[in-house]
Amino acid sequence: MQRIMIIGSPGSGKSTLARALADRLDLPVHHMDHIHWHPGWVERDAADKMVLVRQVIAGDRWVFEGGHSSSYEDRLARADLLIWLDLPMGLRLWRVIRRSLRDLGQVRPDMQQGCPEQLSNLPGFIRFIWTSNRSSRARAHRVFDAAHIPRRRFRRPRDVNTYLDRLT
Repeated sequence: MQRIMIIGSPGSGKSTLARALADRLDLPVHHMDHIHWHPGWVERDAADKMVLVRQVIAGDRWVFEGGHSSSYEDRLARADLLIWLDLPMGLRLWRVIRRSLRDLGQVRPDMQQGCPEQLSNLPGFIRFIWTSNRSSRARAHRVFDAAHIPRRRFRRPRDVNTYLDRLT
């Protein structure tokens, strides 16, 4: 496993898993949120995002996590493992709320510099998670089913932890 692609909805644990895999396998980790945002919560232009995504996936070794489904095909073409974190929405919402409160005013390691956690962003983000749940799961399911590489789908945190324990 030299190139690992991780997908899943917000709050599913993509960044946490990416860091854990990167540590265990001595791989560089890349977070889509670093690419998606400019400092100050300004969204990067779509064409610029694709240039940056392609720079990451051109590398020989990586763990790359996050959304931006328009780049899934390119990422999948270079990946040798796909992981889909398909955790329940209630758990994901709880995690997003918890991390927003825990990290309030701070920039998370998986987030672009200059994008601190803000409670003012939380209601819109929760609404996004709620309204996009069905479509984003369907998209992830299509990507997962079409993948012709080894793949793992985790539906419970315990399964993720078991997987990580087996890697050590």
